[in-house]
Amino acid sequence: MTLEEMLEINRNKFQNYFKEIFTKFLMKIDYDAWLIITLSIIIGISGGLFSVLFRLMIGWSSVGYNGIGESIFGFLPNNWWKIFVPALAGLVVGPLIYFWAREAKGHGVPEVMEAAALKGGRMRMRVIFVKAIASASSIGAGASVGREGPIIQMGSGIGSVAAQWLKLKEDKIKTCVGCGAAAGIAATFNAPLAGVIFAQEVILNKFTSTTFIPIVVSSVTASVIARIFVGDIPAFIVKSYPLNHPLELILYTLLGVLAAFISVIFVKMLYKSEDIWDEMHFLPEWSRPIFGGLIIGLIGLKFPQVLGVGYETIEATFNGELLMVTLFFLVFMKIIATSITLGSGHSGGVFAPSLFMGSTLGGAFGIFMKQLFPNIVGHPTSYAIAGMGAVVAGATQAPITAVLIIFEMTRDYKIMLPLMIAVVFSTLIYSYLNKGSIYTLKLLRRGIDLKAGRDINIMKQIKVKDVMSCPVEFVRENDKIGNVIKIMHNSKHNGFPVLNVKDELVGIVTLQDIRVVPVEGIMELPVPKVMSKKLIYTFSEKTLDDVFRILNDNDIGHLPVVSPENTKHLIGIITRSDLVKAYDKELISIEDTL
Repeated sequence: MTLEEMLEINRNKFQNYFKEIFTKFLMKIDYDAWLIITLSIIIGISGGLFSVLFRLMIGWSSVGYNGIGESIFGFLPNNWWKIFVPALAGLVVGPLIYFWAREAKGHGVPEVMEAAALKGGRMRMRVIFVKAIASASSIGAGASVGREGPIIQMGSGIGSVAAQWLKLKEDKIKTCVGCGAAAGIAATFNAPLAGVIFAQEVILNKFTSTTFIPIVVSSVTASVIARIFVGDIPAFIVKSYPLNHPLELILYTLLGVLAAFISVIFVKMLYKSEDIWDEMHFLPEWSRPIFGGLIIGLIGLKFPQVLGVGYETIEATFNGELLMVTLFFLVFMKIIATSITLGSGHSGGVFAPSLFMGSTLGGAFGIFMKQLFPNIVGHPTSYAIAGMGAVVAGATQAPITAVLIIFEMTRDYKIMLPLMIAVVFSTLIYSYLNKGSIYTLKLLRRGIDLKAGRDINIMKQIKVKDVMSCPVEFVRENDKIGNVIKIMHNSKHNGFPVLNVKDELVGIVTLQDIRVVPVEGIMELPVPKVMSKKLIYTFSEKTLDDVFRILNDNDIGHLPVVSPENTKHLIGIITRSDLVKAYDKELISIEDTL
């Protein structure tokens, strides 16, 4: 064998060896994982760019609406033309949301949570653009909302739409929704770590390695993109405020308790405002943001600090430019202004208002404590910073996110101990006083309990009035059992309500009741001898979940539906089979939309 032949044989061996190794390497590559990583980078870039664009849209909106307002109403004295600026935005926001994307109403985060938990992460593309225009209009015109909720919903929408385009599986779509939410937070606050934790703590409600890695990539990418355009600076420039005295921790604990009460007041007023506006049936729904805008404008004449995002007021609080009494009043005026803004149908986030309330509450508390304990309290600004985190933690019930986001917004590590104490006590006290966070409570009011799962939520969303049989097949009190059996033979029901001569509900007779009666003479037996006189009923506004519990607890199959004003006035009947049919129909409808 020649030397050339030996070299050729060895060359072929080496080629086959490396080919085998390379083939094994390719077989071990998880292409789905790399696809998600690649997609998370794209989502991060898109989320970062969209965040920058959204800031520009808010600026353009502010110039546009104020310019129009001044040109139309500039003849009014004392700058009263500013009253009408939020109302002008309402002219755009109301019809846009009502006719194009109802999900864009309000602060947006609950809709993202619902999509991630119950809809396989699927969101509509149009929501991204409607939310951007509506929120930019509301914020730019001075409505008392923030830009964080909208950018979270828009970022999540970008992630969801991208994943749907690629026809990814449901779990991958949810991960992309989390990537979009993290990108929004990271780009808005220049807080990539808080973005990661928010996406997992609030949006996905779980911490796993499979979601953590792509969410981190997306959050970091979005933060880099935002820094290219707006610079690498924290949201608030503050001095370093270390703990001045160990006894201050007691004061920070008290601040956390106060923050919890403020959070509860804020959440309750927000949803009470929604109820009040929803009951104004004399106003078309699309027109309510106009009238809400007028009220906001009137409030802004006396308290201009509550208009818009409010970061300027937070900075002024940090700099000690506001009096204690002013700060105290601003807490409650911000609650009122934000509740009216969102209740009437404007679009925007609740994060910035929570920061505003926390800073003004903490600022007033710090000034007061400085006067009482001058040797213990260091600087009131430290209480304003801790107050921001405490109110955010209470309202959102996301303490980890609250701590991290305040740290990344201020980059003051020395405030961490007081901040953590205030946040923990605010979270605990709030959870004791109120069921559901500012995000989950909106879903609970719709009958959606994210912790209960999809099946129970379906039952909670369907009302009795949508399922009950009406008009009702019934028998009279003076009927014979023989007549009831004939009616039963020609009916799909095997149980009937019993009415007296006044058409009042007096009982219910079922096939089970008849079966236990001796056969001899049964046909001539009066109905009252057989029927159940124990009246168990429900109302038309109850949910199927309520009905299921009643049927199960009483081991019955038929439930009369009566009027709330008169429980003897029969308006319908609902059975176990009605529940099953309604559940199956709704489940199929949901699956068809996924």
